[in-house]
Amino acid sequence: MTLPPLQDSTDTRLELLEAWLQGHAARYALELDTLVPASSDASFRRYFRLAGKAAEGESGATLIAVDAPPPEKCREFVQVAQLLEAAGVHVPGVLEVDFEAGFMLVTDLGTASYLGALTEAQNPDNPQDDPHRARTLMRDALDALIRWQLTSREGVLPPFDEAFLRREMELMPEWFLGRHLGREADEKTRGVLDRTFALLIASARAQPQMFMLRDFMPRNLMVAAGPAPVNPGVLDFQDAVYGPITYDVASLLRDAFLSWDEEFELDCFVYYWERARKAGLPVDPDFGEFYRQLEWMGLQRHIKVLGLFCRINYRDGKPHYMKDLPRFIGYARKVAERYAPLRPFARLLDDLEGRANEVGYTF
Repeated sequence: MTLPPLQDSTDTRLELLEAWLQGHAARYALELDTLVPASSDASFRRYFRLAGKAAEGESGATLIAVDAPPPEKCREFVQVAQLLEAAGVHVPGVLEVDFEAGFMLVTDLGTASYLGALTEAQNPDNPQDDPHRARTLMRDALDALIRWQLTSREGVLPPFDEAFLRREMELMPEWFLGRHLGREADEKTRGVLDRTFALLIASARAQPQMFMLRDFMPRNLMVAAGPAPVNPGVLDFQDAVYGPITYDVASLLRDAFLSWDEEFELDCFVYYWERARKAGLPVDPDFGEFYRQLEWMGLQRHIKVLGLFCRINYRDGKPHYMKDLPRFIGYARKVAERYAPLRPFARLLDDLEGRANEVGYTF
């Protein structure tokens, strides 16, 4: 069946999703009149929650209906879900899927997100705060990441190669410099960018390559309910690739929605490094070098995000990500100032942030 694109008629997509769900209503005891938005993300995917059940004997259960209009990645979601499940990582179970239409019905991992739990843990006025809660949750996430990485093998997921890395970083000059700041990358600016990009690409490609989720961050992790599932529940993994071992660790600790002090970050990084070595993963035996790799990998991601958030705003009409640009400039400057080869990029950020303050981050 041929479907209209999402941007043409969202209501039409929703009607078609409901019709598709009707065909599975009896098997999963779906109550279509309970269908409500569950969440959305930076792409065109949408998620809806409705009453239903995935197994006989369930009561009070809910399921998630996914509207992922092509070319959104349903096939990749199913493939990576199977890989994660085989690695012992807690992910939604795929009950039904229509690849051509871009619809899925999956199990519900609940509403308690890592982002919410960690935000509470950072709140000093929260009387229920457990000072060890954040550390426990992050260590659970790092243990899950190690289980996933241990199953890595080449040729299964797309390679996060030089062209991929460079394409991501080029979002910054195109969308942050050009579209947001209205500034052309002159010869001097382009030279700084090219040299910085080359250093980061070389560092990333020199690292051991592993299964890599790309968006392994608290917003996409769920606190598991009940005694059986282990933390975390992992969502939004359809963009998984085969890439540098440090990428997902950096993504987890230095994301768009939470910032940590260096003591907490280092505790988490050391925990991962020690556990990964014990498990047999090929992390660098020198923690100092591992930390440098992780920081440079994080900088590559932050450069991409500066451009990506601007593109989401100007192209896709989703401005709420723009408020986090200062956080990412801060991440990027801190790393660039720490390493002599990257300091020209830090100076460029100083110049650009002055211009960005004039333009404004929010709308």
